[in-house]
Amino acid sequence: MIKKYVAAALLGTALAGGAAFAQTTTPASPSPAPAATTTTSSMTSNLKGNWRASKLVGLAVYNDANEKLGDISEILLDNSGKINAVIVGVGGFLGVGQHDIAVTFDKLKWVDEPIRSASADKMPGSSGTSTTTRPSTTTGAAGGGMAATTTKNEWYPDHAVMSGTKEQLKAMPAFKYTENAK
Repeated sequence: MIKKYVAAALLGTALAGGAAFAQTTTPASPSPAPAATTTTSSMTSNLKGNWRASKLVGLAVYNDANEKLGDISEILLDNSGKINAVIVGVGGFLGVGQHDIAVTFDKLKWVDEPIRSASADKMPGSSGTSTTTRPSTTTGAAGGGMAATTTKNEWYPDHAVMSGTKEQLKAMPAFKYTENAK
């Protein structure tokens, strides 16, 4: 009895498959490309001046005295896309021992130029300042390391500045994710 059902199923599959393979397809007419290109270029020009959130995560946060406080570890948005909080990881090493705090977006001052710090070994005839630069973000470039010069990137700032010291920020209440957030 089962053999009859299996044979009927195979025969039905073969007949349906044969009919499907026998059908011919006609090439679809090409869609108008100029409209898509126009939409894409106008969309790109409308996005000038916006920052990439993926580039803000990991951005260094300094205080007014150019001391590194930590890094941005997360950006929290509401369901309309408005930024509710920026999570800054203070202290720690590679995320271990890091104290996360939540601050509002307006507590951070965004800076498009590298940090300037006083050099301990001033050379005669030099200004006595050195410039710390962020790593180059060129895709597909060989090597890594630090960039020799900083070129202003329109898609993200160089760093953020926030008032306070590491000790003051570590004294703030820690931001904790709920169990369903991770």
